[in-house]
Amino acid sequence: MSAPPPYQNQPQQPYGYQQQPQAPYGQPQQPYGQPQQPQQAYGQPQPPRRPQPQRSPLRGLITAVIMLALFGGVGYYVYDYNTNPNGGKAKKEADRKAYDRKHNPQVGDCVKITGPKDDSQMTVVACDSSDAQYKTGETHVDGKACGSEYTTVIHQRSRLGLGTTWCFTKV
Repeated sequence: MSAPPPYQNQPQQPYGYQQQPQAPYGQPQQPYGQPQQPQQAYGQPQPPRRPQPQRSPLRGLITAVIMLALFGGVGYYVYDYNTNPNGGKAKKEADRKAYDRKHNPQVGDCVKITGPKDDSQMTVVACDSSDAQYKTGETHVDGKACGSEYTTVIHQRSRLGLGTTWCFTKV
């Protein structure tokens, strides 16, 4: 005999599992008055656990010393990176200043100009050097024009949109 069809509005068992046959209404599964069967035990009780061994205070001290040394080393590295003149931020700043001194002429500096007119490279040189071509007369950051006494004008625009104009005379 097969299982009776499911009642209305009851979902089917998923994944093809068969339902347990159900007793029709009015017939209890166990007759009244009969005691239920006791459940089986699930296994032997666990033996009591041993207490964990005490940690020695020396182990905690060693851990603290290692952590302190680690944080101290990282702190020293960060400090050294930011203050050492031979490396890190200070070196980058010194390199940038040296580049500016060499390629950003001030009034009175002699320069050698290379490259096309729209992308000129100015290099500061000694005024008594054979490389000296021009002498810086004026610099303008606000876009003012150079006077008629200057023979060469170079205008460079920065990333921020501001431009600098250098006015030069022949050496």
